[in-house]
Amino acid sequence: MTLAQWFIFFLVIQIVHFAGTWKLYEKAGRKSWEAAIPVYNAIVLMKIINRPSWWTILLFVPIINLIMFPVVWVETIRSFGKKTTFDTLLVLATFGLYIYYINYTQDVTHIKDRSLSSDSKAGDTISSLLFAIVVATIVHTYIMQPFTIPTPSLEKSLLVGDFLFVSKFHYGARVPMTTIAAPMVHDTLPIVKSKSYLNWPQIPYFRFPGFEKIEKNDIVVFNWPVDTVYQFFDRSGRKGVIKPIDKKSNYVKRCVGTPGDSLSIKDGFVFINGKKLILPERAKPQYSYIVTTNGNSFDMDYLFNQLKITDAIYTYGNVPNTFIFTALTDESADSLRKNPIVKSVVKNISAGSDPTVFPFNTPWNKDNFGPIYIPQQGKTVTLNAKNISLYSRIITVYEKNDLIVNGNEIRINGKVTTNYTFKQNYYWMMGDNRHNSEDSRFWGYVPEDHIVGKPVFIWMSVDGINKGIRNWKVRWDRVFTTVGGEGQPYSYFKFFLIALAAYIGISFYLNRKKENSHS
Repeated sequence: MTLAQWFIFFLVIQIVHFAGTWKLYEKAGRKSWEAAIPVYNAIVLMKIINRPSWWTILLFVPIINLIMFPVVWVETIRSFGKKTTFDTLLVLATFGLYIYYINYTQDVTHIKDRSLSSDSKAGDTISSLLFAIVVATIVHTYIMQPFTIPTPSLEKSLLVGDFLFVSKFHYGARVPMTTIAAPMVHDTLPIVKSKSYLNWPQIPYFRFPGFEKIEKNDIVVFNWPVDTVYQFFDRSGRKGVIKPIDKKSNYVKRCVGTPGDSLSIKDGFVFINGKKLILPERAKPQYSYIVTTNGNSFDMDYLFNQLKITDAIYTYGNVPNTFIFTALTDESADSLRKNPIVKSVVKNISAGSDPTVFPFNTPWNKDNFGPIYIPQQGKTVTLNAKNISLYSRIITVYEKNDLIVNGNEIRINGKVTTNYTFKQNYYWMMGDNRHNSEDSRFWGYVPEDHIVGKPVFIWMSVDGINKGIRNWKVRWDRVFTTVGGEGQPYSYFKFFLIALAAYIGISFYLNRKKENSHS
């Protein structure tokens, strides 16, 4: 929905509210016109149902309001004496339209000072549960979201089985564009495995101001721009779906190119504006290597243990005495070179063109790519038949324009043009596991409105997470470690345990002291 369409939709909701409640406003001692003024009508309604005015804010917070609307419906009918279980079920089942029936047909009296306590223990439990869901949803949506690393594309920096907290406020919390969705789940409802949201209505993109900008080498969580899979791990056997931006699959990669950069890849190394990108100490880029041995009999696993190589998987090559290693760091490759049974260790650099590499019509491949320009908001580029494939998805999908290319003629929204001005910033994301990462090299730029947040903390890490619970093993050295920062990761778990023990001990001491003072 455009901003104008959303405004019209908002006004329709206000009309629906006024039509169904204006008599109840009068019965509560208010003026009927007060039910028609947007926002103000909600403030007045909070006074009528004897609830705090700040509840009004929650009614306008996407996702949170889906929880608050049913609560307000129930509170409204109870404020006019309709408090039976049947009344409650009826107002919920009719999505609040039962209030119309009460408004026009029932001679009800407003209970000004009604008790806010539930008549049953079950009611108190439900109220507490709803409050907990509201608070958790606010934290999940606007402050911090738990996230699990599912793939090895950032192996060594982030491992499969790492459980992260992803900050929403570092880059600015994005207001959900999908307004009708289950709280605290992504695109799929658990257990039933069905879609957790409705595609309509969508509100325009808005992001709160952040504390920092995305910098090169930042690890970033974002929505996969070309996602059409029904579920992240179900990419076959089910028809693809078109998802709203905020319901596309969550990806985590390292940002290697920021708006305004010129990016190229040479023999697997990233160059920004002509200079080689220097990765932080914690980054451990990996590549595929071809290893040739002298043909002596040996146990490869034993060799790995002797050289303390734990980061590679190998397969036998087509040529005798050759092995293909994946996810091997340069340090591990150097260790192999020093072994007397190893004749050569050669990085498996791609040659020739690769039709699967963005933008799919160049002589580039995943190891030799570009240069390309990373689009910056407000900047203008010259368009021609040679470079239009770089920007066509931006123009049509991400920035909602009509594009027609006929030979050397380019039409945007019906007008012949030779340039284009970008409406938002874009980023280039890549995995450290360079030969085993589905990243920007294969689908292009990541728009700013697809940015989710910044991973900041690993609170748990489980080796073998995808091999069944019996094979799980906690990586204690990664528990309570930060994702960013200088030097190697350091676990703060022991300090957490010390603080927890101190808290329990002090609380126990104070409680005993209080009990003794009353005896």
